[in-house]
Amino acid sequence: MSQTLDQMRLGLFVQAAGHHFSGWRYPGAQSGSENFALIRQLTEQAERACLDMVFFGDKLVTGPQEHPSMIVRLEPLTLLGALASITERIGLAATASTTYGEPYTLARQFGSLDHLSNGRAAWNVVTTGYDSAENFSRASHPDHSQRYAVAEEFVDVVRGLWDSFEDDAYVRDADSGVYLDPRRMHRLDHQGDYFNIAGPLNLTRSPQGHPVLIQAGSSGPGMNLAARVAEVVFTAQQDLAGAQQFYRELKQQVTAHGRDPRHCLVMPGIMPIIGATQAEAQARFERLQQWVDMDAALLLVAERLGHDLSGLDLDQPLPDLPLPQNMKSRAQLLLDLSHRDGLTLRQLCKLTAGARGHKIIIGTPRQVADEMVAWFQGEAADGFNLMPSHFPEGLTLFTEGVLPILRKAGLFRERYEGHTLRDHLGLPRPAHPRA
Repeated sequence: MSQTLDQMRLGLFVQAAGHHFSGWRYPGAQSGSENFALIRQLTEQAERACLDMVFFGDKLVTGPQEHPSMIVRLEPLTLLGALASITERIGLAATASTTYGEPYTLARQFGSLDHLSNGRAAWNVVTTGYDSAENFSRASHPDHSQRYAVAEEFVDVVRGLWDSFEDDAYVRDADSGVYLDPRRMHRLDHQGDYFNIAGPLNLTRSPQGHPVLIQAGSSGPGMNLAARVAEVVFTAQQDLAGAQQFYRELKQQVTAHGRDPRHCLVMPGIMPIIGATQAEAQARFERLQQWVDMDAALLLVAERLGHDLSGLDLDQPLPDLPLPQNMKSRAQLLLDLSHRDGLTLRQLCKLTAGARGHKIIIGTPRQVADEMVAWFQGEAADGFNLMPSHFPEGLTLFTEGVLPILRKAGLFRERYEGHTLRDHLGLPRPAHPRA
């Protein structure tokens, strides 16, 4: 699969306490996942830098594995509605679960956001790995395979509902008195294994036709769902060879589904730690690392691996462990990282607290840019999801230091040329199936 993009795509993953466990402690850092003033500042800063989108993750459960800085968070679609009113170009992406949700409601929410933002909405499709049943009056949490079976049908229903109206269904002809052409309004009448939904959606087709679909699972079922429907894939990759293999396999699966691989963009998460010199950047990282709460980091790794690690020696390598039913791809990444690099459990915990399994790039702006270019031109990524360790400095160091280098090389835009998120990403507007 040859590289087909002239320029890389860049998104900002906004986690308002910073992505490093200790980011909130860094001198000058601001934090607070309910701090709308900070979130607005970061979003506007990302838009001035002409980034493709800002992205907000979500969770439906709070437990002991959560770092205190990440326990509370604003409901992301409500947040994006507020951001839509104060931005003009930047894409607005959020996570919403197919495990604990309803297709009709979600189709309305993201369709409405696409209208309110004039075509800048994106849905990050996730199956909830955490057991959230007790918060949703469910008897039990579905296993991995069932969650993805539900997700496959859920996404198909949502896409069908987004096509409830043809683009020109609303005539609004005052002379003839015809407001709506009923022949261009369509019921869905879906009867499936998990959902029975009549439709139509009480919302016209949105500016993008469909909001952009993002997917973040890297397990076998996750990759299959991504290959079939995703237009952007968020992934965690640690090394160039592994990233190239994931990229190659996913693009092959996309092609096998009859899709253009250029329309499924792979964007790994990266945490850039930037300094004027390599030594300064390394000192920044070590300063963050020295503040890591080992108890919290151990709980995070245990949760990702699906095993109680409390009885293990922190200064010994991690033993071979079976993959859990939940979050298989992230567990596999951590196990591979530990065994490949011979990390002790303590080292793995501190590294995971740094970026939760995503790649950390430590260096000068030139070194960070060179690493990104190597992945982009080496067919390992179509772009990146930026995960600064702390805010706002972590983002500023990137936009003022790395972006000018990428722009000088012709690898990132100087200004927005389109208005919708599909324009920014180079994705086609889906044709209506009855057009």
